[in-house]
Amino acid sequence: MSTASAPTDGSTIPPTLLSPNAAVFWAAVLGIGVLTGLSTAALMGLLYLIQHRVWPGPHILDAAEAQGPMHHMVVLTAAGVLTGLGQVLLRRLSSGNSIDTTEAIANFAGRMPAVRTLGSALLSIFVVGMGASLGREGAPKQVGAVIANAFADRGGLSDEQRRLLVACGAGAGLSAAYGVPLGGALFAVEVLRGVLQLRLILPALLSSAVAAGIAWLALPNEPTYVLPRYSLSGAIVWWSVLAGPIIGVFSVAFIRLVAFGDRHKPTGALRLWLPVASLALLGALSIVFPQLLGNGKDVAELAFTAQVAPLLLLVLCLLKPLATVLCLGSGVPGGLFTPSLATGALFGGLLGVVASWWWPGIPTGLCALVGAGALLAATTHGPLSSILLMLELTGRDRSFILPMVLAVVGATVIARTLDERSIYDVRFSDRQMQTLQRARRPAAV
Repeated sequence: MSTASAPTDGSTIPPTLLSPNAAVFWAAVLGIGVLTGLSTAALMGLLYLIQHRVWPGPHILDAAEAQGPMHHMVVLTAAGVLTGLGQVLLRRLSSGNSIDTTEAIANFAGRMPAVRTLGSALLSIFVVGMGASLGREGAPKQVGAVIANAFADRGGLSDEQRRLLVACGAGAGLSAAYGVPLGGALFAVEVLRGVLQLRLILPALLSSAVAAGIAWLALPNEPTYVLPRYSLSGAIVWWSVLAGPIIGVFSVAFIRLVAFGDRHKPTGALRLWLPVASLALLGALSIVFPQLLGNGKDVAELAFTAQVAPLLLLVLCLLKPLATVLCLGSGVPGGLFTPSLATGALFGGLLGVVASWWWPGIPTGLCALVGAGALLAATTHGPLSSILLMLELTGRDRSFILPMVLAVVGATVIARTLDERSIYDVRFSDRQMQTLQRARRPAAV
């Protein structure tokens, strides 16, 4: 991307050590990391408590398989009622700018209404814990962004510095939620700010590292996904080259499905009733397909270890993204990161099964892992952050780096060629996309 002209107030992002507000800026970066880490630990603790109360057991998938149809319907319908009441109440209590981080950075210099954003984050924790098909990282990202805004206000920082701090806060929330300090930092600058520069990466690294370190005091410091050791082979390399573009096309369909859901979010009285109907429908579907509940972590791990039957892979490739968009389109708050990863795992595993007809013995679990990284990269338009996130989430060595890089490049090139929007940009019109691109250009030093 080209670089915009320097801001008229002479600020840089971040300021150099000799700048007048350098101490204020770096203190804000450190404070964002500390408070986001503490907040995320509290939010994740609350989510685990809620989930284990309504779905008794260590894993939501196992608990859902053990519960009867009535339990599914009651819990998901209750989540819909809670969503509807919560959305109506938050609208009445607070108004202001968008609570979406990407939109706030693009259109409002990162400013977000604190009460409404924090209320939405708390509501997200409850409904995701109850089984909504959305990611748990949405709430920590929102809280991190609100914390960043508070520091920018108190420090009298410029709009450009506020944009960077809000991206750092959201990245720190992702980092603390999943224990991914490097991936969270790169996500902040590559996906949310749309540019990779050293002066932007350093603040993001500090805030994400501090947030993850503090969260680890209360949350498990272990990989999110436990995988067997896979060996690199020529078959998986060629599969990655061929599968990447296919995953890119599939990712564009997913992005456009999310765009449809976002455009048709309920207004007026439908804010109260549509979440009830949508989550009740999800509850009914989950009786037969419990894999649809939650953010998709459990089913992704099963795909990574080749424990999902081929026919079920095909069905879930269709139903999981539909379940996510059903929740999103009805106004249920939550993240898209883990559902995208889970969808990529299912689709990659399915492509691996198809490839096994020509390459017997190809590890379909490794295909699922590569597919998850490729679809994540193609939907976020963040290839580097996606690869790094997959490394941190799995805690694995370099064995899958080559096939994942090949698939990520193929998928991302096709996705960006067919649709310039990422999964976080779908709410923008063509004119707003131009504004977003301008907002993502860092000011020159």
